[in-house]
Amino acid sequence: MAYTSAALKAELNERGWRMTPQREIILETFQNLPKGEHLSAEDLREVLRGEGEQVSLSTIYRNLKLMARMGILRELELAEGQKRYEINQPSPHHHHHLICVRCNKTIEFKNDSVLKVGAKTAKKSGYHLLDCQLTIHAVCPTCQRSLMPV
Repeated sequence: MAYTSAALKAELNERGWRMTPQREIILETFQNLPKGEHLSAEDLREVLRGEGEQVSLSTIYRNLKLMARMGILRELELAEGQKRYEINQPSPHHHHHLICVRCNKTIEFKNDSVLKVGAKTAKKSGYHLLDCQLTIHAVCPTCQRSLMPV
């Protein structure tokens, strides 16, 4: 399901939490990101600052983790040790990532069979699927060329 502010508020209330202005602006920021863009906590702070919002980095980290645990955001490790986030989009917009380990260029691709296997496995084990993602680490053609001897 796609998350709206109302859906987030309802889910937070159900868990005994409340919708804060910071949570709402973080959700809206991710909903309005251009396709294929992923933000780190630091990137998000800069985007928010550019919009005149003053949200502390610790608040951003806490809310990113919370929204990832709720399945609203996807936590991605696109470059070694660097977590980035994106909105967790439902099918048919669900996608995976192909990442160059040298330059960190990231390509998004779709593969419904990965999601189907994940959903089937979760259901069989009694789990509720929040997200299913495949990350492939490789070397892009440009970096391959730069590795070749002259």
